[in-house]
Amino acid sequence: MLKYNIRGENIEVTQAIREYVEKKVGKIEKYFNDAPEASAHVNLKTYSDKTAKVEVTIPLPYVVLRAEETSPDLYGSVDLVVDKLERQMRKYKTKINRKNRRSQGVKPVNPDLWVENDEDNLDDTEELGSSIVRTKRLSLKPMDAEEAVLQMDMLGHNFFIFEDAETNGSSIVYKRKDGKYGLIETD
Repeated sequence: MLKYNIRGENIEVTQAIREYVEKKVGKIEKYFNDAPEASAHVNLKTYSDKTAKVEVTIPLPYVVLRAEETSPDLYGSVDLVVDKLERQMRKYKTKINRKNRRSQGVKPVNPDLWVENDEDNLDDTEELGSSIVRTKRLSLKPMDAEEAVLQMDMLGHNFFIFEDAETNGSSIVYKRKDGKYGLIETD
């Protein structure tokens, strides 16, 4: 069962808004066999140009669901976010099912998915900023590289740090400029 943490910026979260958000976001629970004990962090924002932005983050044990949408209508933004979360869940469940079939010997792993040596894309001349503007702390979860790519895509990030389940070392997957994925493994 999801617990809701609904916060409004420049908007008062009324009982009607709260009930609508809980009803709509609660739709994703149908994708779970066992209802997880998780919190849905919902942030509602309204802007001076009369648009509304809805952000939803649901951290689960092995995946973080996150979506955000902006539209002229708050309720419309909630609907769009829920649609995006449902697509993410369907994609995640499909990938997990494929992975399970593959591990049973049904389908081989595509060796072209990962790039072992990516020295061509390193640009030493690019100057890096020296001031850190944001710090994040995270706990690395054991998973394989394919699951890390899925997690990265679901979060909408260009890279993802994870603990490799086979080697127990820290690894990074990243999206290359050509649209393919790269993997950095540590010793």
